[in-house]
Amino acid sequence: MTTIDDLRRERLKKLELIKELGINPYPNDSWKDTDISELKSRFDEFESDQKEFAIAGRIMSKRGHGAIIFLDIFDGTDTIQAVLKKDDLGDESIDLFEKIIDTGDFIDAKGLAFTTKRGEKSVLVKDWRIISKSLLPLPDKHTGLKDEETRFRQRYLDILLNEEVREMFEKRARFWQVMREFLLKRGFIEVETPILETTTGGAEASSFATHHNALDIDVYLRISAGELWQKRLMVAGFPKVFEIGRIFRNEGMSAEHLQDYTQMEFYMAYKDYNYGMQMIKELYLEIADKVFGKRQFEIKGMQVDLEKEWEKISFTGIIKDKFGVDILEASLDDIKTKLKEEKIDFDEKTISIGRGADLLWKKIRKSIAGPAFLIDVPVFMEPLAKKKRDDERVTERFQVLIAGSEMGKGFSELNDPLDQKERFLEQQALRDAGDDEAQMADMDYVEALEYGMPPTFGFGVSERLFSFLMDKPVREAQIFPLMKPKN
Repeated sequence: MTTIDDLRRERLKKLELIKELGINPYPNDSWKDTDISELKSRFDEFESDQKEFAIAGRIMSKRGHGAIIFLDIFDGTDTIQAVLKKDDLGDESIDLFEKIIDTGDFIDAKGLAFTTKRGEKSVLVKDWRIISKSLLPLPDKHTGLKDEETRFRQRYLDILLNEEVREMFEKRARFWQVMREFLLKRGFIEVETPILETTTGGAEASSFATHHNALDIDVYLRISAGELWQKRLMVAGFPKVFEIGRIFRNEGMSAEHLQDYTQMEFYMAYKDYNYGMQMIKELYLEIADKVFGKRQFEIKGMQVDLEKEWEKISFTGIIKDKFGVDILEASLDDIKTKLKEEKIDFDEKTISIGRGADLLWKKIRKSIAGPAFLIDVPVFMEPLAKKKRDDERVTERFQVLIAGSEMGKGFSELNDPLDQKERFLEQQALRDAGDDEAQMADMDYVEALEYGMPPTFGFGVSERLFSFLMDKPVREAQIFPLMKPKN
């Protein structure tokens, strides 16, 4: 049985032959002057002009030998058939091709556009050369890479051989582009904020820690896309800012959660969460239209219609309706009792009323198809949002709900420095008691607020939204998910 090592040895022999013949198997340049996609879109014009052009690309398949050889060449824009005829190229050129060229190799090909007798648009090759010798054979295109770990570890092959995967990552790029364009045309400016921080803020999550040798201090990888930094820019006088960047959370992995991923956050002065809900619906509809070409999706077996009216669901109200618990009045013992009744696991050491309420909510959330806005989250669960103007026990915060999960969060941002300081201290007390997802007290940020920040609306959403609209696990929708090293 021929192994991959046997095939590699054969290709190494061909590589040595190429070098012995004085041919550079890895030249610095290419003859290419025409993309295959352009050639195919203007094929009739190329064929009628009969002007020679040069394409280049990877040989995806090779058929025939001797008098005529057929190739499928892919250059990243499209694939086309190329035909090598002994009558046009001569014995020496065809013989060399058969001796040194394998599927997977990259070649330059000069030629003319022509249509075969079977009606296939093709390139009649007049000259060729190798521009990159492949030493490992490509997996069979029809069989592909079936094992998930192999697909993720060798994502370059997964993309090369699977058009659906390739299209997904083209959509992913478009997803962020549409979001960026949506904000830019509304007058936002794009900013970059620190990834290394001395305190983590902007979310409730466990962080990655490291040591900064030059400053001799411990630092953390950020857990939000610069929330507290962007709000400092509201203090600085910028009215609209946003960032699309990587964030890091040292937490568990699941179909919805990763440790490093891309998130967008924006902040706009003189607006509140009521304005924000309508703006976010417009953003999501624009993404649906321009990235996916539809507004109706099937996600995790649920039918989601982004075009319909987005329901508003009260966090406190739905927990009271489903479990009979008023979390604004309940004691910690009341919450623990209800969690036990519902057979929901919790950590006795770190459980709080807020943590318990969140666990109850997550059990409800799984059955909500949405789209909907979750509102009325208690103040003790949200350290960065303003209190609701007609009920100061809850905040002006919303979360987008789609297919049983949270797909973005927005606030009327807290700009009262004294209130912010008090809430930070409450979070720090939870952290000191062992809750490593509670926020650190950032007193430098409180100092910035003391100079004055206007009323502000802020919002953040991660790449989880893209994976849900694709109906894929979030890990599947990342180009290169983190993998353990091979043993």
